[in-house]
Amino acid sequence: MSEFEANAESVDFALVAYREEGVWQVEELGVEKAADLDRLATELRRYPGDGGSLGLVSVDEDFFLLVRVLGAETRLLLSDVTAATDWPIARSVVEHLELPLPDDEEEQEPAGDLGIVTDLGIGAMDMGAMLDDYELYPDEMLGDIAAKLGFGRQYDELVGVATP
Repeated sequence: MSEFEANAESVDFALVAYREEGVWQVEELGVEKAADLDRLATELRRYPGDGGSLGLVSVDEDFFLLVRVLGAETRLLLSDVTAATDWPIARSVVEHLELPLPDDEEEQEPAGDLGIVTDLGIGAMDMGAMLDDYELYPDEMLGDIAAKLGFGRQYDELVGVATP
């Protein structure tokens, strides 16, 4: 099994969210499109959102990745930097961010742009506080983010997780 196939099998779900004329649109992405960071960013560029598009990817009920693309710009947020020691997609995020790979003794903490959706309603401090709740699964954290951004109902319909 290739690294790509292992990544694809581990993706719980992948969604794209974008606003068209101020209304949120949320769609499923094939997990094969979310198993590779470059492929995911390329796929997200196909969506015509007013403020770019936002990819939400949950991996192995362990961590999540937010990817926001607007034109040539790609912004990333990884919920747990220590995932880079075990997961190629997380490792590629850490490398893209030009961060050192974590060692086995590092604590769980986010990596990347905590302000990735500040203009949409969740500031960096609020995002950091949300990611501090280590008891939540990635789908629950992403559900909270979706609800706060205004597409919780669509998220719930696609993922099947009750959002606040």
